[in-house]
Amino acid sequence: MQIGAGDVPAAAAATDDPAAAAELLDYRTALEPVAVRADGLQVTEDGAATTASFRLSWDFGEGRTWTYDATAALRDTADGWRVAWAPSVLHPGLDQGDGLRLDTLEVPVPPVLDRDGGELMSPQRVVTVLLDPAAADAGVARWLAEPLQQFDPAITERSVLDGAAGTPAGQRHPVVTLRGPHYDAVRAAVADLPGVSTVEDTRLLSADPGLASPLLSGLAAEVEDLWAVEPGWRIAAVGADGGTDVLHEVPPAPVEPLVTAVDAQVQRAAQYALAPIDGQAMLVAVQPSTGEVLAAAQTPAADREGAPALVGRYPPGSTFKIVTTAAALQAGAATADTILPCPYTENVQGRQITNDGFALGEVPLHTAFANSCNTTMARLAVDLPPDALAETAAQLGLGIDHVAPGMTTLTGSVPPAPRPEQRVEWSIGQGEVLASPFGMALVAAAVVRGGAATPVLLPGRPTTSDATPPPLDPGVAQDLRAMMRETVTAGSASALADLPGVAGKTGTAQFGDGTRAHGWFVATAGDLAVAVLVVDGGSSAPAVQAAGRFLEPLLR
Repeated sequence: MQIGAGDVPAAAAATDDPAAAAELLDYRTALEPVAVRADGLQVTEDGAATTASFRLSWDFGEGRTWTYDATAALRDTADGWRVAWAPSVLHPGLDQGDGLRLDTLEVPVPPVLDRDGGELMSPQRVVTVLLDPAAADAGVARWLAEPLQQFDPAITERSVLDGAAGTPAGQRHPVVTLRGPHYDAVRAAVADLPGVSTVEDTRLLSADPGLASPLLSGLAAEVEDLWAVEPGWRIAAVGADGGTDVLHEVPPAPVEPLVTAVDAQVQRAAQYALAPIDGQAMLVAVQPSTGEVLAAAQTPAADREGAPALVGRYPPGSTFKIVTTAAALQAGAATADTILPCPYTENVQGRQITNDGFALGEVPLHTAFANSCNTTMARLAVDLPPDALAETAAQLGLGIDHVAPGMTTLTGSVPPAPRPEQRVEWSIGQGEVLASPFGMALVAAAVVRGGAATPVLLPGRPTTSDATPPPLDPGVAQDLRAMMRETVTAGSASALADLPGVAGKTGTAQFGDGTRAHGWFVATAGDLAVAVLVVDGGSSAPAVQAAGRFLEPLLR
């Protein structure tokens, strides 16, 4: 019987029941093997019984093989020797009426875990609500928008109409994609509206619906790559009643959970800190000792811009005075105790520098730093070498590009300042100096550790960087830590003086025509560094307040 040759009619004719044999042997074709081979045929006689034994090997391609031993009773008939047909001839586990089925065993989506092993992301059912533009009148748009606004305030009657109007001919407008339970809650209100349809899918989302971070999309993409392994497969006997019996199974390759550096408690604190802010605001927290990214949060208004917490480019304002002061200390232009002028205003290289409504007179550098004196910093920077600010910024991690598995980031840019007037602008974080909240969190971390931190989101997966600058002079790092502490205890961030061990630097950064400003605050507390940016915040006060809301539950 030529089972391996692929000639089902010929093989069936070699049995004593060709019709029954052909029905089952046809699975030789239905399973679509690359080849089937019968080897090791042996015929034995035991009294009146004659038995053939053989080994069948199925090759399904891509390394999938199924090999087993089988036997068949032989009968001497008037037409010659025939196989006494039974399903067990094809496989010992087959019974009368059984069929065969080849199943692919999908690789389970691995969970994404936080640093403590808690589930950060998991596969979730999602439903996309679609609208046929032909049915998009004002009534439908209004009835659709009202129940969906609770999940996305940006969904309005106008946005639905505009989206439908901009949808290419023959396509449906995707109004929103909701988690399964959220859609179920509004299904009765939207499902039967004219022109509304839905599509269901599974996506890797935060296990806690209340947890949101710009880090999650990068982690989901990382899981996609991790998940791209060989699926499993099995051969099952399918009975007439639909029941199955597994004859052979190769499970999919195991995929370990993706363990991240994210601290769920810190992430929730970050989101809580930004919750009262209506506009764009961001917060990034890292662990100075390891460079591990603990949290990244954004307001909904910032979310609409993508991931500005990680890749945004903003003037850092007075938070850059950490760099300016470090450069001056390393250059020997001053010490922390050097007495320097802090007038209300001063013209430095043609740039009229003004403090925010104050003058300190003659004060030590550490006092000027703690109170964020622009005039002092401008005068210090003007005589520094052209590359001093850029090189010192790199020592603090600003301007270094990193390729970190699981996230896309930009720290910022600090070009050389060959002209004195450029050094004046750079000194107070204006001009061409730009930074992301991620970058400024690394600057704060560098002050704690005494040199640039290499950011890590997936422990054990190395980050590559385009530069490895030398560390800060240890004495300079110590001075910076003391000055940042004084900023909180007796300077421009004294609103946080009651929080134990907090050090920081405030920043107000003008943008546009100079009449508006972003608000910044960077802070450290033990092995924690954080940067907060409130876009168009007007001053550093909103950022300081947000940092207080973030740190207070973590430090108390």
